[in-house]
Amino acid sequence: MGTVRRGTNLDRVGGFNDAVVLDAIRRTEHRLSRVELANATGLSGQAISNITRRLLDAGLVREAGRQKGNGLGKPRTLLELEPTGQYAVGVHLDPAVVTVVLLDLTGQVVARRSTETPYGDKPDVLIDGIAATIEDVIADAEAPRDRVVGVGIAAPGPIDVERGVVVDPPNLAAWHLVPLRDELKERTGLNVLLDKDVTAAALAEKWGPHGRGSFVFFYLGTGIGAGLVIGDEVIRGSSSNVGEIGHVIVDPDGPVCYCGRRGCVGETSQPRYLVQQAVQAGVFAQGIDLDDRRAVDAAFAELCSLASEPGVAQKIVTELAERVAKVVEDIANLLDLERVVFGGPHWEQLAPFFGVAVQAALEERFLVRSVHSFEVAGTALGADVGAIGAASLVLDQTFSPALEPAFAVER
Repeated sequence: MGTVRRGTNLDRVGGFNDAVVLDAIRRTEHRLSRVELANATGLSGQAISNITRRLLDAGLVREAGRQKGNGLGKPRTLLELEPTGQYAVGVHLDPAVVTVVLLDLTGQVVARRSTETPYGDKPDVLIDGIAATIEDVIADAEAPRDRVVGVGIAAPGPIDVERGVVVDPPNLAAWHLVPLRDELKERTGLNVLLDKDVTAAALAEKWGPHGRGSFVFFYLGTGIGAGLVIGDEVIRGSSSNVGEIGHVIVDPDGPVCYCGRRGCVGETSQPRYLVQQAVQAGVFAQGIDLDDRRAVDAAFAELCSLASEPGVAQKIVTELAERVAKVVEDIANLLDLERVVFGGPHWEQLAPFFGVAVQAALEERFLVRSVHSFEVAGTALGADVGAIGAASLVLDQTFSPALEPAFAVER
């Protein structure tokens, strides 16, 4: 079982203790009895009894059989989360695709839909579509709407979390100071949380079975970014815009970035740039419209497929992996991380090129390798990791002890 937060036996922080107990039940790999919960949380037996009664009445926890006794007392009743006790919606706004998922209380995806992000559409049109899709996934899952406690949105940065605004994402040209949180709340009537896409993806990994410790989630999509978890805590930065790594220079002679400098890793990781390289090298015939996102995405997929065999295509994609590895190396050494987790819409296509060679290079360059190793892994959550992370933002409010939780448990 992971590290369990300790409760307090002061009555005035009952909501805090409810979350402590819920979090303890979630984190354990096996069901817990009330006695074990008291030992894990530091709460008194009476406090545990009162809390579990409230959680049972609220439908957040259920009894799940009995623990065999040792002959000295009656068997203890075991507790586990009630999956249908709460649901959370997650929305991932990527410049290429919008994904909407519904998670149950255990974090399992019970419904999902994804659509291509309309190119050039005004924000209002896209927000209307997202709101409609949210209603669709709730209906698909046949989830009672009064148990859907909120919507989490994972959006490309920069964002203004305090105001719930998407500021000026570089790959969504029409999105300038869009109050996405409030607009979506008005359309759905649900509580809405906004966070950066890479931060949400890191949170999704943190929620998973291997999410403990310190790691960087490296997002590979229309843009790139890095979500950070250090000491089991998601790092957001002073304005919740941590992870803007796209302007780390990896090739001083590379293409000019929109920031005015040359060879930024974000620019040299764009499918558009890689396809352009392939056209110039003769992998593809001239004539691909590099301003046509669909054409570029199709060509990028073909490039990754061709790269499975030795040749120019493989060289182009391998050099991309090397550039990304250099950035990961710097982050890992600066923050003394334990692993990198790769994910995002393009991860599945690029995964074969981030294998043994990248692992070996990172291990060799990791400066404290004599103290601990550095692991390279791919997300187990697939292309939906951003949306799952967005929904996890909402569930995290239920499970993370706080004196004033964002979403209160109804009693």
